Amino acid sequence: MIRTFTLLISFLALVLSNSIMAQQVAPLPIPAPPGLAAKSYLLVDFHTGKVIAEKNADLRLEPASLTKMMTAYIVSFQLTHSDLRPEDLVPVSARAHKAIGSRTFLEPGSQVTVRDLMYGLVVQSGNDASIALAEHVGGSEEGFVTMMNEMAKRLGMKNTNFVNSTGLPSKNHYSTANDMALLAAAVIRDHPSHYRLYSVKEFEYNGIKQKNRNSLLLHDPTVDGIKTGHTEAAGYCLVASAQRGDMRLISVLMGARNEQQRGTESLRALNYGFRFFETVKITEANKKLGDAQVWGGSTDDVAMAVSSEHYLTLQSGQQKALVREFKLNSDLVAPIEAGQQLGVVNFRLNDKVVAELPVVALNPVDEGGFFTRTADSFKRMMK
Repeated sequence: MIRTFTLLISFLALVLSNSIMAQQVAPLPIPAPPGLAAKSYLLVDFHTGKVIAEKNADLRLEPASLTKMMTAYIVSFQLTHSDLRPEDLVPVSARAHKAIGSRTFLEPGSQVTVRDLMYGLVVQSGNDASIALAEHVGGSEEGFVTMMNEMAKRLGMKNTNFVNSTGLPSKNHYSTANDMALLAAAVIRDHPSHYRLYSVKEFEYNGIKQKNRNSLLLHDPTVDGIKTGHTEAAGYCLVASAQRGDMRLISVLMGARNEQQRGTESLRALNYGFRFFETVKITEANKKLGDAQVWGGSTDDVAMAVSSEHYLTLQSGQQKALVREFKLNSDLVAPIEAGQQLGVVNFRLNDKVVAELPVVALNPVDEGGFFTRTADSFKRMMK
């Protein structure tokens, strides 16, 4: 009797323990994004473009020196796609030398390499370096601005207009947090070797050493860019990017009240994104996912894959609930060409399709012999 009672108590304790554990692992709801002290802000996943948090992301504001991201992007583009070289010498005009605001302290009439000017532009935010590069690449700063606006259109920046290469105040010089995020993603994606400039903490030119104005480079080792900006009209601005593990986030903050605020608020946004979300790579380019049955072929099946890599932004812990489901064409008959679509693969989360991707053949399958085709034709009819 005592033994039976003891077993009953043990059983009840086990049930209660499991019940408590089940309650403990139940996910808590994600808190709302932090309200940041700025006129406009945006937090986005670099790999997916998923917006995690935003406020007035399409509000047109002066971007100040965030403009220099486009100036540097154009120069990087020309270094990649034209005969422009890092060691090319650029003459410093009187106009560049006299530029107001932040400077690299270029001497008028001197010749400076494109490489040094890029450091002066990105690290020191030098207006003189910006104008010197614009005049060299575009023939004039005005010509370079035409290139900037054309590139903005190509990148899908629908609410941006540049009138100079520096970001100095002008009535018709504006952008948005959304557009700045598009530009930042292009800087990281399209010119990764040049993107390393944005993590350089200081640069010395003409005997004058200046520190990068992005204070987050000193406070968070996962931050590797991108650009600060400040004018009286624009307030304090910062486009920041950080990578932790496989996840990269881009934050854009425009119109903060002071330098410290733009740093702390940007870091709050980044920490929120990394804490409550994760980037999941759901496919790799041309990596075999499985086999699909082929009728009347030289082989009975064909390897299938997705032709490019794809990512999803999920709430932390949701990856375990992600389900993959193939929906293939009902009758796959040889010949099959490499790259031919075989159907789709769906990724479901809580019975909701969160991604639908075409599945293609990794390799060709030739027609089988007469007897194979005849036998498979009979099997298909019976099926």
